[in-house]
Amino acid sequence: MKPTSDILDATFAALADPTRRAILARLATGEASVAELAEPFDMTQPAISKHLKVLERAGLISRGREAQRRPRRLEPRPLAEATDWIERYRKIWEGNFKRLDAVLQELKHKQKRTIDALLDEVKPKPNKKRRTR
Repeated sequence: MKPTSDILDATFAALADPTRRAILARLATGEASVAELAEPFDMTQPAISKHLKVLERAGLISRGREAQRRPRRLEPRPLAEATDWIERYRKIWEGNFKRLDAVLQELKHKQKRTIDALLDEVKPKPNKKRRTR
């Protein structure tokens, strides 16, 4: 399925914040409650909840239900779609860089040939003396 622009926009907007990226990194190790997710940060639980809402709206996390507990878990699909999108452009840029490298190598060889030719012109010619007897 090809991701829509809105989905990619929401994914990249959510990933733009270091706190949200840290939350995703934590959830990559397994599901966690809001309190567990808030633990390493020096911010209030409502502030963490706002970050979680951004991640949920982007589809990057989901909320489960286990009795009184509502653990959050990572949803890999939006990240996979963003990775696929980035990969397409990486391949394009990699091809561009390879072509640029080939052009630069050719220019380097031309420059070396030009310098060598100029040096040959200004290099003193050895005198050929004939020996007389």
